[in-house]
Amino acid sequence: MVQRELYMEKFRRLINKDIVKVLVGIRRCGKSYMLNLLVNELKNNFSVPKENIVLINFESSKYRSIRNNIDLENYVNRISQDLEGKIYLLFDEIQEIESWEKSINSFLIDYDCDIYITGSNSKLLSGELATYLTGRYIEIKIYPFSFMEFFEYKLDTSDEKFIDKDALFNDYLNHGGMPFTLQLDEEEDVYQYLLDTYNSILYKDLLKRYPINNPDLIERLLEYIMSNVGNILSANNITNYLKHEKITTSNKTISNYLRYLENSSLIHKVRQENIKTKKLLSVNEKYYITDQGFIKAIMGINDKNYGHILENIVFMELLRCGYDVYVGRSNTNEVDFVARKNQTQIYVQVSYYMNTKETIEREFKLLENIKDNYPKYIVTMDKIDYSRNGIKHFNIIDFLLSLLKISHDE
Repeated sequence: MVQRELYMEKFRRLINKDIVKVLVGIRRCGKSYMLNLLVNELKNNFSVPKENIVLINFESSKYRSIRNNIDLENYVNRISQDLEGKIYLLFDEIQEIESWEKSINSFLIDYDCDIYITGSNSKLLSGELATYLTGRYIEIKIYPFSFMEFFEYKLDTSDEKFIDKDALFNDYLNHGGMPFTLQLDEEEDVYQYLLDTYNSILYKDLLKRYPINNPDLIERLLEYIMSNVGNILSANNITNYLKHEKITTSNKTISNYLRYLENSSLIHKVRQENIKTKKLLSVNEKYYITDQGFIKAIMGINDKNYGHILENIVFMELLRCGYDVYVGRSNTNEVDFVARKNQTQIYVQVSYYMNTKETIEREFKLLENIKDNYPKYIVTMDKIDYSRNGIKHFNIIDFLLSLLKISHDE
């Protein structure tokens, strides 16, 4: 069982704090799994009696009689009457309950309780939470498995002596880290599952929630983003591309659709920043996909876009480790990532291979031209260590398995 320590550390800091913990993230990334891990944590490390832990998945037929806030309040009141001490309320897929926010607010007043909720991104958006819970909540962002968690799962199911890290990373590169895919043995089943998940996000989190008049357009937009992961994009150049493809739209529509996709947690926007002045640029961003497995399932992967897929993987790992991430811009030069956390920052440049002198010089010069003392890293598939002049070169496997330690050390 993967313990997901990166998230459990956050939970431990927040357990028994008088604030609602809201788990947010893409569909099927493991939010329900996290609630089960939390139950184990409460019982084993916080000595909470199991009867004081109320875990409800509102998609289960067991709780079909609970349809609104009154039903939920009656249920909690009934099961808590004979309990002593704090109760722990864990509500999975809370959006299934009509007026659920009224119950959550009343529980905070009426009970000595600690509350955790998850829900569909179509209903639990940050703006709505701010209205519903009036400052009484904190978001915990849950992402698909990191490579370290992917590796941990394989160690649980295999003999470590026979683990081939290169082969394992190749699987991660192509299949991504959506937790359930690790239970599937056939590649065909993996991609079918990813397609089904993708369609669920598209039709349940997007088309059901937003005024999207042209479903084909948002699908084409997603395909364009997946084909251009790591490239600088704007609503204008996307609109022009689609018009070239005989698809009529407007910059405003594309901007709205991009925002909807971000709200669904399927894509992430990264803004450009001037490295010297630290000012954010007002136009053009990069977009990355929450899980690279979707790119292979929808678009396939060829030799031309492997470098951008690696970039996507590194970006998501920086997010998991708590960094705020920007694209660094200095004149005409671009550094893939400027990542900040806890009053410090790192620079990260990602390349597929540095197999020519020209490539080595280009990648190192970009970072050597930045005249500050923050750590600088180059991440590639190469096995040879090309580190020089204080700039550390990592093979991507080593980087992904050590970034959490790096982020604590810096």
